[in-house]
This record gives sequence, structure tokens and C-alpha cells, in this order.
Amino acid sequence: MSDEAKAKKKKGGGMKMILLAAAALVLGGAGTAGGLYAAGFFSAKEEGPKEDPNKPVLVLAGESAEEVAKAHGMGGEGHGEGGGGGHAPAHPGKGIDLPTPANPAAYQATYFQLQAPFTSNMSDTDAFAQISVAVSTYYDLRVIEAIKTHEMAIRSQVLMLLAQQPEAMLATPEGKRQLQGRIKGVINDVLKQKTGYGGIDNVYFTNFVIQ
Repeated sequence: MSDEAKAKKKKGGGMKMILLAAAALVLGGAGTAGGLYAAGFFSAKEEGPKEDPNKPVLVLAGESAEEVAKAHGMGGEGHGEGGGGGHAPAHPGKGIDLPTPANPAAYQATYFQLQAPFTSNMSDTDAFAQISVAVSTYYDLRVIEAIKTHEMAIRSQVLMLLAQQPEAMLATPEGKRQLQGRIKGVINDVLKQKTGYGGIDNVYFTNFVIQ
């Protein structure tokens, strides 16, 4: 056999060894990938963040806030008395504001009157103010049930806020509107701390007396 033929044979044998080694690596890699897939390292579809089942949802116009809440788990295991306010906060210490819908007319407002009035001295005089407060929400009944469950904490915060107000400010329509906004913020802050979510869209005075 000539030297040239021997060189070609040797070269051909070397190429076969390289191809066999490459095939082994591919098969080994496929086996490894298959093992990782079976172990859960890969998935056909990545899952997004799951919605918190305790989060109140908007109620469309014509729907019942109570029925919507029941459809989303109100009254089930893990909820407090009254069905909506006893669950652990989803975001303890912070909570989430539930936004007012861009088109409120498309949603059903639910109103709730806090039964006992709030009475407190003014910050700058011997006069006192007595107010009765109602609230509204476009979210399901879990928001109202949370207010009932945590009414004591809400009353304490509203009374402290009322005691800080000067008489001259509360004597004006603008001062009353500012107080409405502050009470709304106080109630939502308590709800966020206790349940993880706010949800109150507006506050109304059903009685307002300064003496």
C-alpha cells in the first residue's frame, strides 16, 4: 500500500472517531435535557403571577355585590365572621389601593352607613363636632364586610383625625370636602393594613354638627 493510501485511510478512520464522539455528545445531551425536563427544569409554558383570591373585584352595573363576593369565595373557609374581613393581609403592613374605575357608570356602587356618629372636640376651641359617615365602594361586598369586621380600628383613627381639625376649617364647604378625603384615606389605610386591600371610593356626611 502506498504512503498516500495509508494517509487517506488513517484520515478516514480519524473522521469516523470524531463523528462517533460528536454523536455520543448529542445523545448524551438529549438524555440530560430529557432528564431535566422530567425533573421540572423546563416547562412548555411559564406561569404568570396568580391572582390573590382575597382581592375584591369590581361589580358591574346590575349585579349584586353580595353575589359577586360569594362567587369569589366570600363566606368560605379562612374568612372571618361576616364573610369577608378576617383573612390574613396579602401585603401586611402596606396593602394595595383598589383604583376607582375609569367609567364609574358601568359599575354598581354599594353604600354603607356607619351606625354610630363620631363626636370629638376641636383642636383650637372648646367646641365639638359630631358627624355621621357613610361610605361607598364599586367593589364586591367583601369591602363592606371588612369595614364591619374592623370598625373599632376605623372609629379610633377617624376620631383622632377629627380631633386634629380646627373649627374654622370645618365651618367651610371646602374644609368639609378636605375632611371627606382624609377620612376616606384613613379608612382605606386601616383596610389595607388589616386585609391587604382598600376599596372605599367615597365618603359622605349624613349629619354634620358643630357646637
